[in-house]
Amino acid sequence: MFSKEESKKIREEFWISFGKSFPRKWILYNTKIKNLSFKFSFDKKEALVSLNLEHKDLEKQIEIWEKLSSLKTILTSDFLPDAIFDDAYILDNHKEISRIYVIKENVNIHNKNTWQETMVFLNEKMLQFEAFFEDYKEIIKF
Repeated sequence: MFSKEESKKIREEFWISFGKSFPRKWILYNTKIKNLSFKFSFDKKEALVSLNLEHKDLEKQIEIWEKLSSLKTILTSDFLPDAIFDDAYILDNHKEISRIYVIKENVNIHNKNTWQETMVFLNEKMLQFEAFFEDYKEIIKF
């Protein structure tokens, strides 16, 4: 078991290492679509790459989600076959968002033996997500 401080240091070490191994400027929050962002996540159980929709206006949330959902076949056939669409994803802080994501299970940020495979996963999946987004962002925009 790791202390909170040790765990924080390990997480920082992973993300620094990831940035050095895959130096690239990711889109992340710079989608040019308000409340739509890409995220990397890695914890003690899994790694995740996601496209998150967190609009305060429910009508806009639904409108953008419908546009994303209309592209599901394209996303899953041409880019990310294992993408999961969840219109009511609950975050750890109990906030509900809409999310499209891919997941890698059985990896652990505290286990450095899983770092390399996780870094490759994060890099490959985000590249595919970004390629999809670049091709279809004009459709997604509202």
